[in-house]
Amino acid sequence: MGESPAGSERVGSSFHNPFPMTNTLHRYGAPETLTDDYIVFAMAARGINDEGAPEKLRRFTEIALRHGPINLGDATRGGIFRPSRLNPLAHWRRRRKRLAAEAIREGVKTPTVVSAVFDAEPPLIAFLKDLREADLGLSINISGLTGRAAELAAEAGIVRHSVEYSLGFFGNLDRLPDRATLTLSTMCGHGMLSFGFARNMLDLVRTGRRRPEECAEAMARFCSCGIFNTTRACRILRGD
Repeated sequence: MGESPAGSERVGSSFHNPFPMTNTLHRYGAPETLTDDYIVFAMAARGINDEGAPEKLRRFTEIALRHGPINLGDATRGGIFRPSRLNPLAHWRRRRKRLAAEAIREGVKTPTVVSAVFDAEPPLIAFLKDLREADLGLSINISGLTGRAAELAAEAGIVRHSVEYSLGFFGNLDRLPDRATLTLSTMCGHGMLSFGFARNMLDLVRTGRRRPEECAEAMARFCSCGIFNTTRACRILRGD
């Protein structure tokens, strides 16, 4: 699907059907800051392999739950972290911490895109092996560092079908925010985490008014796909 440009850091590696695309390739950061960030998607192509897709997608989430993903998402209904009715204290009080992961699986009623986020490689590899054995007949996309994603797929016995690269940022780069802000905001590929919101979360942690875990979960609620990585966000908020 293209050649890797100089400095390219993210790649989507797919197997099974040739129709995967992902908005997670634009996650910003140096390679060493992306080693705990892997997203696996499952999706069906309309009119090609969407018959019986809901059951297959539920099976995908069921298999994922065996391996402890830190986030699980349904692009139609949302992820584990969900928004709720707002008031001045809504982000910090009286909020359901997270939706039960099983509810994501049970909520898949129509063809959609489901995802699982992992912050470590061993459970990811185990998940990929189980997916290979299940042979769901869906498009499976692994989003992560270019070389490492290919190595992990190979360890799971998967032959990569295609690659999708992000070309990075172009234009007047002086107008971009600082590295930490950009790293946090780009963890929502649909732009639902504004630069101002990310800066505010960083300020709250730096001044000791909120814990990194609180701010990470607050940001995750705005990612309607459920692909926000709270582990990586905590590390960035702490300045690690």
